[in-house]
Amino acid sequence: MNKPEAFDEIYARASERKGGPERLESLLPEVLTPDELQQYSDAELLSAMSKQVFQSGFVWKVVEHKWPLYQQVFFDFEPSKVLMLSPEQIQQRAADPQLIRHLKKTQAIYDNAQMVREIAQEHGSLARYIALWPVEEIVGLWLQLKQRGARLGGNTGPYFLRNIGKDTFLLTDDVKGYFKAHQLVDASFTSLSGLNQVQAVFNHWQQCSGRSMAQISRILSCSVGDNRI
Repeated sequence: MNKPEAFDEIYARASERKGGPERLESLLPEVLTPDELQQYSDAELLSAMSKQVFQSGFVWKVVEHKWPLYQQVFFDFEPSKVLMLSPEQIQQRAADPQLIRHLKKTQAIYDNAQMVREIAQEHGSLARYIALWPVEEIVGLWLQLKQRGARLGGNTGPYFLRNIGKDTFLLTDDVKGYFKAHQLVDASFTSLSGLNQVQAVFNHWQQCSGRSMAQISRILSCSVGDNRI
């Protein structure tokens, strides 16, 4: 594998493509501190997680429009109340034309409520579990969400973390294309060895730049490919 490109060079290229440093900085995501992350309730995180599951591969605006009704029919996503739903009630909601008719994604709300409850019993709350997870091992949290939860593999889990303010990079098409072109990985992005190789490069850039993983990821995306952010 090759040595990572200097982050200053990546930043300069992204800045030029986006019209200067000021414009580039305005595009960078904010992350929350561990204390701020721990202010989330388990219900808020189950809602955010469930919304991300529905938005994956679907029209985001439709999900946003329907989400207030989801909040209503799933008891504001209070895990203990969601877990009181029977299989028949889950199926009814999955078939409701006012909602999104998708049984597996609807079932994931229930399954992820179980995960949230289990993690809360083990660690005090899901928010605490997420907040205290070390950023330099963030791919490990991705894998925990995938293994313990439902439909949280791929980019769904990482996007959920990014949307609630947890510091994480994202494996967008542009980021993966960069890593392949620069020969920074020699394994699949879905394998543990491949993810650890990506993590190591981001850790290197974080140590060199002092920036968050989320900012580094966005800057990298702006420096290559289609400039997707």
